[in-house]
Amino acid sequence: MPERDIYLLSPRALSPETIAVAFAKTSRAPESFREIAEGLSEEKSAQFHEKWVVGYGHASVAEHAVLHIAFENVSRIAVETIESSRLASYTEKSTRYQKWGQADFTIPPELADHPLRDEFIATVRGLFSTYADSLEPVKNLILGKSPRRENESDEGYDRRIRSQYVDSCRFILPAAATANLGMTANARVIEMVIRKMLSHPLAEVREIGEKVKEVSKAETPTLVKYADTVPYVVETAREIALIPNPSPKGRRESDSPLPLGEGLGVRENWCTLIDYDKDGEKKILAAAIYRFNEMPYADALSYIKSLKKKERAELADILLKRLSRFDVPLRELEYSNYTFDLVMDQGAFAEFKRHRMMTQTPQRLTTRLGYTLPSLITEAGFASKYESAMESAIKMYEKLYAFNPDVAQYIVPNGFNRRVLAQFNLREAFAFCQLRTAANAHFSIRRVAQKMYEEIFRVHPLLAQYMKLRDETWQSVEESYFSQV
Repeated sequence: MPERDIYLLSPRALSPETIAVAFAKTSRAPESFREIAEGLSEEKSAQFHEKWVVGYGHASVAEHAVLHIAFENVSRIAVETIESSRLASYTEKSTRYQKWGQADFTIPPELADHPLRDEFIATVRGLFSTYADSLEPVKNLILGKSPRRENESDEGYDRRIRSQYVDSCRFILPAAATANLGMTANARVIEMVIRKMLSHPLAEVREIGEKVKEVSKAETPTLVKYADTVPYVVETAREIALIPNPSPKGRRESDSPLPLGEGLGVRENWCTLIDYDKDGEKKILAAAIYRFNEMPYADALSYIKSLKKKERAELADILLKRLSRFDVPLRELEYSNYTFDLVMDQGAFAEFKRHRMMTQTPQRLTTRLGYTLPSLITEAGFASKYESAMESAIKMYEKLYAFNPDVAQYIVPNGFNRRVLAQFNLREAFAFCQLRTAANAHFSIRRVAQKMYEEIFRVHPLLAQYMKLRDETWQSVEESYFSQV
């Protein structure tokens, strides 16, 4: 009997494309991976990929070639496209723990030689200046509320309180603010990312796509060289955007600026569960007994439906009672789905978008849904300056919107509200609600997560009760952290 062997094909010794071929060949070659790799060269690997990946469409082979790409000084708008791929890993510069300098912003390429360019720059600089001016008064407020602990170093104390004041000041930063991020992904995903970026309406994103293609070709020359603009994406998006407004009221929120907080029911309907599986709990319980028994699913579901409410509760307890906050629920929780129509501030969306197991459809950034005002800004006596900065962004947004609605997004600060449609299953709901209601989560996303949990619990209390959340409500978050939502 052959002896078991587990080892690493090191990227320090082999190129990503060679490793991909070594793994791919095992399906038809009896040799060990080491032996296969020894017989390969970069030229032979390229020939293999040209034939099988490009020629015959065996794209899964490209998943074995992994790249690590560093992005520096890209706008927050561009970050959203880079981070939109579900099967990649990202880490980005945090607006919660780092401070932005006066020049840390991007000027959209579309504004080159445009009459609005200078005014855009002046408005962004005004926002950054307001952001910088807000840090000290809000920090002083926190110093009074969170005194230094015994033997706590200057560095340790600053690190502990920094997020408490930066969390509120970051609402002023516009989407033009730059960020750094690292991305780890396989070549198949990177090819899709390149295609997506080259098909994007913003010039900055397309430029980044070209650069990603260039640097990726240095490591995986065959696997990404055919990535290009996708006419289907470009033309479909353009044509759908021309469809007349289907709203029964006959108007879009974008038809005209709206007074603060009066965005077509934003205040009342900011978190709406618009669809869910009515029999979701029964489907999950049926899937659980299906997994550990021998029967057709129809019989399992019929059995669950025949149980009394108390008996289903006992089965739910068996399924979830041992779950700690660090455990991942069984995959059977994925058989119940929820769809939400949400309105949240852009700062909250920056956290929300990281949950890529969801299906998310965000609308463009806008200033027309009103903005939030953190309580600390008000308590620090900075509310009037904050509101003045937001008003300057609104005026600039309208001018940019008349030129190009996509470019107008760059001027929108984190404090403004944004719409997003999201669909996910109960397993992802456990992950999202428990993580984003934790004590160290930003208060904006805690409000959203608590409200979403409340809606899920309302329709599926049997299973949702096992989520482990802090003793907090979305209303208490609003009262504690916002002067205005």
